[in-house]
Amino acid sequence: MEPEFITYRRFDDIALAEALTDLLEENLIPYKVEEESFNFDPSLVLSNAKKEYAVKIKGENFELVTGLLENHETQNIEGVEEDYYLFSFSDDELMEVVTKADEWSPFDLVLARKILADRGKAISDEAIEKIHEKRIEEMRKPDPPQTQWITLGYILAFLGGVLGIFIGWHIYTFKKTLPDGERVYGYTGHDRKQGKIIMWLSGIILAIAVIVRVMLSIGDSY
Repeated sequence: MEPEFITYRRFDDIALAEALTDLLEENLIPYKVEEESFNFDPSLVLSNAKKEYAVKIKGENFELVTGLLENHETQNIEGVEEDYYLFSFSDDELMEVVTKADEWSPFDLVLARKILADRGKAISDEAIEKIHEKRIEEMRKPDPPQTQWITLGYILAFLGGVLGIFIGWHIYTFKKTLPDGERVYGYTGHDRKQGKIIMWLSGIILAIAVIVRVMLSIGDSY
């Protein structure tokens, strides 16, 4: 089966998305760009402020593209202004940038390594690889129990609300993408089971509520 295209980066500026796609085209890496109006959020707050442009690539190419971006940014860090915010970071804060590279831009990662090296605390490529592997193992672990959302989901389910379906669906199906392109479920097996129950329970109660309303409406018409 052909590998699916997975979101690698999201941008709120089409020009930034095109800068990445130009690099992908130069290196003959397949990609897709999809415009997204919003993302489902378990807090049920839908942002309608800006559109996002999701650049998607195959999971098997994630690490390759990350390496290309880092190599590309290495050429740009020499001319960075001295008031760039990373220069004010402590060594520990810079190490956090390196450790949690997935939360930072490739430019910030490369610059953080350079600043540490300039301070006499260079990090070898071998050490970076170990940090990367450890980070992936940490991210592979499911998120903490979603007790509050599960409780809210059951409440909404018994109230017959459509929101209960969405909460249950999210908890049951949500996956997160690791830096190496692997996709894993975001919540524990127990939470996912509860999410599935909430989803189906909400659907059943909603269907019953609709049927009752239709029957009452028919009864009132006679």
